[in-house]
Amino acid sequence: MPIDPSLVGRSFPPTRPYTVTEERLREFAAATGTAYDGGPAPATFPIVVAFEAMNAFLEAEQVELSRIVHGEQRFRYQRPIEAGDVLTATLTVSSLRQIGGNDILGTTSELRDAGGVLVCETSATLVHRGAA
Repeated sequence: MPIDPSLVGRSFPPTRPYTVTEERLREFAAATGTAYDGGPAPATFPIVVAFEAMNAFLEAEQVELSRIVHGEQRFRYQRPIEAGDVLTATLTVSSLRQIGGNDILGTTSELRDAGGVLVCETSATLVHRGAA
């Protein structure tokens, strides 16, 4: 079933707070083959929180994750992420176009700290494969 075009511009509730710890940063670095020896989080670390927002969106809209192909991911930082940060992500559907029975979905997730200050904005392009 195609994704409803009226979702463009809609924001979904923020994720539960995610506490960044040194252990989580080391685990992420090890899992992604990234060097980490303290200091700011690896550049792609925001995906951890943004992915939770994307999964909540897919569940809320009853979109099957198995039909999604990840196309592109970008990060725009306002400041580095550090151990001790408590982050939430709010996903907004920024675009949707339908091509050949597939949905090309653009999303933006704002990651904010416990004070509500924008830390990083991620954007993703997702391809929702149409029915076989």
